[in-house]
Amino acid sequence: MIKLDNIHKRFGDSEVLKGINLEIKQGEIIVIIGSSGTGKSTLLRTVNFLERADKGVISIDDVSVDSEKHTEAEVLALRRKTGFVFQNYALFAHMTARQNIAEGLITVRGWKKSHALQRAQQILDDIGLSDKGDSYPASLSGGQQQRVGIGRAMALQPELLLFDEPTSALDPEWVGEVLSLMKDLATKHQTMLVVTHEMQFAREVADRVIFMAEGHIVEQGSPQDIFGNPQDPRLKKFLRQVGAD
Repeated sequence: MIKLDNIHKRFGDSEVLKGINLEIKQGEIIVIIGSSGTGKSTLLRTVNFLERADKGVISIDDVSVDSEKHTEAEVLALRRKTGFVFQNYALFAHMTARQNIAEGLITVRGWKKSHALQRAQQILDDIGLSDKGDSYPASLSGGQQQRVGIGRAMALQPELLLFDEPTSALDPEWVGEVLSLMKDLATKHQTMLVVTHEMQFAREVADRVIFMAEGHIVEQGSPQDIFGNPQDPRLKKFLRQVGAD
C-alpha cells in the first residue's frame, strides 16, 4: 500500500500542491491527467523526495517519511522502494545502455559489477534492445533511450514505478514503442503512477484516472467514469481541449 497524506508544496509565493491525499493499492495503475502547471509532475517528484514537500507524510509499505522531519536514512529507504522514469531520459552519456541499467544495482543494491551487468543484459532482452547493450545514449533513438530509462527503473524491482510524462520528449514515431513497453509492465501488475498527456493510454491501461487542477485532485475514477461521464466543469473543459471527450 502506498499513501500520500496531506501533501503541500510551495515555490515562492505559488502554492503548487494544496493538501493532496492519495492511496494506491499494490498492482494498481494510476494515471494523472490535467493541464500544464497544475502540480502533476511536482506531486510525482515529492513521492521519492526529488522535491521535498513542505508538509505531509509519504508511506510505501513499512516506510513512512514525514516531509517536515525526517532523516537521510528514511529518505533513502523510501527511494529504494521506487523507480523514476524521467521525461528527458536522464541517462548517463558516458555509459553504455547496459552500464546505465546496471548502475543502480551496483550503487543502490550493492551488487557485484559482473552480476549487475548480467542482469542488465537480461533486461535489455526483455525490452527488445538485446543488441544495444554496448551502445551509448547518443547513438540510440529517443524511443530506445526511454526504454533504457524504463529498464533502469525496472532493474531495482521497485514497489512503485513513477513515470513523469515519459513520451513528451519523443518524436511521434517513437511514442508507440514506449507506451507498448509500459502496457507490458501493466500486464505484470507493476504498481505505477503515471503523469501523461496520452489520453488513449489512460483509457486502455489505467485502473484509475486522476484529474488535477489548481493544486488539487479534483476528480478521480475509472477511465470509463472520467472519460465517459465527467462531473467537474474543469475536467469537461480539459477533455474538450485535448479532444478526449
